[in-house]
Amino acid sequence: MRERRGARSWALQVLYAWESRGSASVRDVLSEFYQTRSVAPVKRPYLRELVGLLDEHLPEIDRALDGALTNWRLERLSVIDRNILRIGAAELLFRDDVPARVAISEALILAEKYGNEESVRFVNGVLDALRRQQQRTGAGGGVRH
Repeated sequence: MRERRGARSWALQVLYAWESRGSASVRDVLSEFYQTRSVAPVKRPYLRELVGLLDEHLPEIDRALDGALTNWRLERLSVIDRNILRIGAAELLFRDDVPARVAISEALILAEKYGNEESVRFVNGVLDALRRQQQRTGAGGGVRH
């Protein structure tokens, strides 16, 4: 599953670029990445799926994360932490083929690599709260794929 791990890293970079520009859709930024960056062909399918989920369900993902945050607002988080949470939440809420513990673990790996010293604990706490909330309600933010 190294392809998926690499795809998640690329998705984080795409989301970062998308937020920095504040204009085009996430899918448009991905298309640009394919033209200007060397994304390995084996990583492209899952990267395309993740970006598609994020582009299609971003309002639902953000609402779910807002509900899992305690004493924080999503827009006040660092761009890196916010987008790591979005990737983890997209997998938790919309991917049946990604177990919750794997989605959280992979988000923690991104937080270790790209975040600051508090990112790992913070991301773990928020995504675990989202997982527990999802278990209580018996549903995610939408239809899982």
